Amino acid sequence: MAMPTSRSPLQVLVIGGGIGGLCLAQGLRQAGVEVSVFERDGSADGRRQGYRLRISPEGERGLLACLPTALGELLSATANVRDDSGLVAYDEHLVEQWAPSFEDPRADAPDKIDAVDRVTLRRILLAGLEEVVRFGKNFRSLERTAAGRVVAHFEDGSSAEGDVLIAADGTNSRVREQLRPWDRPRDLGIRTVFSRIPRAAAVAAGLPEALQDRFSYVIGTDGHHLGLMPMTFRARPSEAAARLWPTAELVDSDDYYMSVFNVHQADLGMDDEAFFALSGEQLCRLVVERTSAWHPDLRGIFGHALADTTFAVALRVTQPVQPWEAGPVVPLGDAVHTMPPSGGVGANTAVRDAEALTVLLTAVDRGERELDEAMAEYQKAMAEYATQGAEMSLRIAQWSIRKAGAQESAG
Repeated sequence: MAMPTSRSPLQVLVIGGGIGGLCLAQGLRQAGVEVSVFERDGSADGRRQGYRLRISPEGERGLLACLPTALGELLSATANVRDDSGLVAYDEHLVEQWAPSFEDPRADAPDKIDAVDRVTLRRILLAGLEEVVRFGKNFRSLERTAAGRVVAHFEDGSSAEGDVLIAADGTNSRVREQLRPWDRPRDLGIRTVFSRIPRAAAVAAGLPEALQDRFSYVIGTDGHHLGLMPMTFRARPSEAAARLWPTAELVDSDDYYMSVFNVHQADLGMDDEAFFALSGEQLCRLVVERTSAWHPDLRGIFGHALADTTFAVALRVTQPVQPWEAGPVVPLGDAVHTMPPSGGVGANTAVRDAEALTVLLTAVDRGERELDEAMAEYQKAMAEYATQGAEMSLRIAQWSIRKAGAQESAG
């Protein structure tokens, strides 16, 4: 009887410690696969993330599949209070325009993870990975060895070698830039200001009751667009962590609204260099000025945005999503399928990537699949569902894009 061939454990390098990269690390760690994450930020606090994140059914499934049970329970315990009031769009005078409906198979589930705070999510994803995540590792370049393995080199002069490298380093991926310098996301011509507004301050300033507990869009005839998304914690993160995962470093937060203000680049009156040099305080003032003719109950809340956590981004998209070249370098998340932040589609798709890669890389580690074949299967499926996701995120974003005069960008 032939004895099974001995195998070396699979070594997985993950470049980037965002949602997708950390979710993959959690899944692989659960499965006993050797994984290391290399994150350019100096610490878990070094990232501006946009605050609230909607979690889709696919995103919830992927997160719960990859996380240990207790961390999944912690995520649910700290999620947004479930809200069935839906989404409503208004004009700048607070006249209701329409209320789109969305089907969600989880609608009646009491523990549905409707939305989460991004900072809390990242802390949960980091929990238990203290020996896996290495901060302050800014990727510089990669090379292939004669044995077909991958070596990642970092700006601090260090390097790491593995069997497969997962490029999870975001929209401005350095891994993609080295391998596919022509493959860059398309600029949609929209600039977005993310702000955080304390709920208590917004309500005290006169935020109408109809807007207080629902996802609201305000679409101005001036071409500007605002989204207000409530984040009401089911439980204080620190108290939930003490019960479910005491070593998780969760930071408490008061309830808040995530404010997303969109303006077309051509309407800014300044170039990108000047715009992205604006401080948080200057960005808040810009929003107040651009909405000075809006309904008084809306104008009043913008003055309460937290300037020190306000930042701007450019909306970009990868369309269509294409698989990368066959081999041990495999993309995940924004590095391969950048999307507008509309509806959290991009982040949820990255979680879907992580779930799929966890299953396939675990099979490779156990000797059940060949690496090249498994990664080709992943990339084929990923390109299909991520292209659909990008189209969906663009459809959601069309309200602002069209009003801003960039209809061609939404095609």
